[in-house]
Formats: sequence, structure tokens, C-alpha cells
Amino acid sequence: MPWDLAFFGTGTDVYHIVQWFFIYSILGWIVETIYMSICGRRFVNRGFIFGPICPIYGFGALIAYFLLRPLADNLVLLYLAGGIMATAWEFLVAKVMMAVFGEVWWDYSEKPFNYKGILCLESSVAWGFYVIILFTFLHKFVMFLSDLYPYQTGCILGGVLMVYYLVDFTVHLCKAKFPEVPDKARRIKNKFVSFCRS
Repeated sequence: MPWDLAFFGTGTDVYHIVQWFFIYSILGWIVETIYMSICGRRFVNRGFIFGPICPIYGFGALIAYFLLRPLADNLVLLYLAGGIMATAWEFLVAKVMMAVFGEVWWDYSEKPFNYKGILCLESSVAWGFYVIILFTFLHKFVMFLSDLYPYQTGCILGGVLMVYYLVDFTVHLCKAKFPEVPDKARRIKNKFVSFCRS
């Protein structure tokens, strides 16, 4: 893996992009799982995969950080641009999810000023504040976390997490798109076991 290469003109190497992506994805999963578990009064895994990773937060945080860096010193513009950009990102992800899975994993239908249950004013307002938190505190914390462990450890960890995520995501995608496959596989396995025992 070319860990030291600069990532598409961002001025940041691939190593740090990967570390930051997984830290944001895991932090997003933790926050959302805690919030939804409290609201539902039971444990709610907010990730699509088995592991504690919500990539929408990893991608969203990194896209916001790199695109909005020029506005970092103007909190008003940062808030407005962050709210608009995050809302557009949420809309795009919802459309992709509808195309791939036939459903969206959130529903704002009961919120005022919502659009088809996938966007709402309350979230758009909150996204602006989240972007300000990202620039004033959160990204410094994420950089601190990514520098806590040795570079070699980060390379191994990044590689393992990428492989794990791709395998886990592929398994869940197949289960979502082809729900009959596990049943067929189970029937084939049972026939095979019966054949071996006879």
C-alpha cells in the first residue's frame, strides 16, 4: 500500500486519510448507536455491517474537512457552507441507498419541514454546527488519536480494517440484495450433510 503518497492534491498522505476515515467512521457509529439506543431503550447497532463502522461519517467528515478548509477562519461562512454541503451529502447517500438497497436507514417523516423523509430543516441546521465542531475541536482530536500509535501499527491496522470492511460490506450487500441466497445455501448444506451421513 502506498501509504506515503499524497492523496489527490489534499497535501495529506494516504496513511493519514485512512486512519482519519476509520476513526471518524467508528466515532460516528459510537455516537449514533448511543443516541439511538437511548431513544429506543435498547441496543441499536447503527452500522450496516457487523463491525462498529459508519462510513457515511468517515466520508462526510473528510469531504467537509478538505473542501471547507479555506473557510475555517470564518465561522459564519463555515456554518452555512457546512450545513448546505452536509445536507447535499445526506441527500446523495439517501438516493444511492434507495437505488442499491431499496430503502433509506433514517426517516425524518415526522420532523417539520422535511423532504420525503430523507432531509429535514432540523438536521440541516445541526449539520452546520457539527462542521464548526469538526474544525474547532474534533479534527484536532482525530489527528491526536491517529498519532497515538506507531506508524507501522497504523499501516497494519489500516490494511486489516480495509480488508475487513470490504468483506463485511460485501457480505451484507449480498444479504440485502439477494436475501434468498442464505436459505439456498442452508438447504444445500443440509442436503450435503444428509448425503454424507447416509
